[in-house]
Amino acid sequence: MAYLADYQTEPRFRAAVRKTERLTPMDTDEVREIQLEVLEPGFDCAVDQSFGVLLDHKDEFGNTHHHRLYSVADLPKRENGHTLLTMLVKRCAYVDEVNGERYKGVASNYLCDRKAGDEITITGPFGLPFSVPEDKTANLILIGMGTGIAPFRAFVKHIFTEEKDWKGKIRLFYGARSGLELLYLNDKDGDLMNYYDEDTFRAFRALSPRPKWLDPIELDKAIEDRASELLEMLNQVNTYIYVAGYAKVKDNLDKAFAKVLGSKEKWAQRKAELIAGGKWAEVIY
Repeated sequence: MAYLADYQTEPRFRAAVRKTERLTPMDTDEVREIQLEVLEPGFDCAVDQSFGVLLDHKDEFGNTHHHRLYSVADLPKRENGHTLLTMLVKRCAYVDEVNGERYKGVASNYLCDRKAGDEITITGPFGLPFSVPEDKTANLILIGMGTGIAPFRAFVKHIFTEEKDWKGKIRLFYGARSGLELLYLNDKDGDLMNYYDEDTFRAFRALSPRPKWLDPIELDKAIEDRASELLEMLNQVNTYIYVAGYAKVKDNLDKAFAKVLGSKEKWAQRKAELIAGGKWAEVIY
């Protein structure tokens, strides 16, 4: 497992905010889509890579910089020799378990406060564990929670615009508290719906039954509802599972896939096979 401290903060590149747009309604958690223009040459980023945002910040441990990694949320582009990157950022806060104080997330609040024309410092690019299989008959089960949809949006667009002729099944499961917080699968910014015509692509939404009461998102139910198809996919050797999102989703995923396969033991064995074969990858935060 790689830790954030393992990632180099050199070289560094200047990037300007091209545009920033709030994607979620005002009465929900703030999630912004931010497009960056890298102002210096020598920076390229692909859909299976991430990049870092570096800012000055002193903490109680003596660190003078704060470094945070982000996946690309769209296909990186080149314009006038400059790389354009799109990212998703949720304005975050956390409560200290010791003193009960509420603190703002350093990078997320910094980025959400940036305006068009502001410059930031980025690093990378860095590899992601997700990669497009060379085998176009491979099956992909993609599971994203919240801003975890970012790498899979770029992933799906890459497959259907650049790889083409994809034969395997692609099943995207995306969880959000309510339909208002779904990103790229709604009427406003739902460009993932453009691929519903593809024979191999299906997307399934998982929502909370009572979002105002903070009931859990029913991602496990969405998976169990497609048990027969997922069982067929998991019985094939060329099936991959990629997961991105909150750490708390992992237990529910294990329970759901155990039900799909019929027992905890069968799922533990199949998951071990996926991991050993490089067909299971996760980015958890």
